[in-house]
Amino acid sequence: MSEKLFNAPARRERLRDYLYIAAGTCLMALSTNLFYTPAHMTPGGFTGLAIILQTVSSAFFEGGIPVWLGSAILNLPLILFSVLLRGWSFVRRTFLAAVVYSVWLYLIPETGLVVEDPFLTAAMGGALMGAGLGVVFLGRATTGGTDTLAAIINRLLPYISTARILWVLDGIVILLSAWIYGIAISLYALLSVILCSRLADGIIAGFRNAYTAYIISERYEEIKDRIFAEINRGATLLEGTGLYTGVRRPVLFCAVSRKQAVVLRDIVSETDRNAFMILVDASEIRGEGFLKYSKEEF
Repeated sequence: MSEKLFNAPARRERLRDYLYIAAGTCLMALSTNLFYTPAHMTPGGFTGLAIILQTVSSAFFEGGIPVWLGSAILNLPLILFSVLLRGWSFVRRTFLAAVVYSVWLYLIPETGLVVEDPFLTAAMGGALMGAGLGVVFLGRATTGGTDTLAAIINRLLPYISTARILWVLDGIVILLSAWIYGIAISLYALLSVILCSRLADGIIAGFRNAYTAYIISERYEEIKDRIFAEINRGATLLEGTGLYTGVRRPVLFCAVSRKQAVVLRDIVSETDRNAFMILVDASEIRGEGFLKYSKEEF
């Protein structure tokens, strides 16, 4: 019984991640079928390749290879190869996200909402795709595609960074799009990719960003007591030495959320006008009061 209770939080966390994956891939599929595919706009990655594949194959039979099927065909070999390289535990969430994404693509009809306006198509497609990717990332998964291919290439060629490989792969897709659909629509696609990337990063940062603070003050005891009482955060006392004066001075170190950072500024300024404080943006903080550690990987 105790083991079941101990595993209950892990099960809830896993369920939450699966809901993130389902919701995120739905937004991505809406972006693809309502904006990108009808306008022949390729947002990079395997989604862009699947759109190109549909166009090219339509010359041989009516309708061509559907985007949902093209996405699945492109992803399957990579995921299988990733299993051989890294093991099933590493790719199970990616496999789940890729499958659910293809299912959403199959269920959601292709309906061009603003095909006549490429700017709106790029903006709305990028916004929905970026939001979907961000939510999927919050579920600690990716949807496969060029992300997985870049990880595989990086494992084989570790001296080339994954980010650089990813930019090259997405660049190749957009250049291929320019050759097939023309320069103008591909430039809109590039704009959409930039918007998508920024929004995805922003969603992750909005959920996870926090601050670390370094405070140097002779009245550190009072500041420490107010941190405990008013924002319910712990703090660590570090030993510092001013290199110019040679004087040893205590340094308070603590981690706070965005909202608590505002209160912390007031605490320091009200307690000691001569205090020296540095607030450092932290993209991720794990531990008590912040994100929990998890043994599960993507």
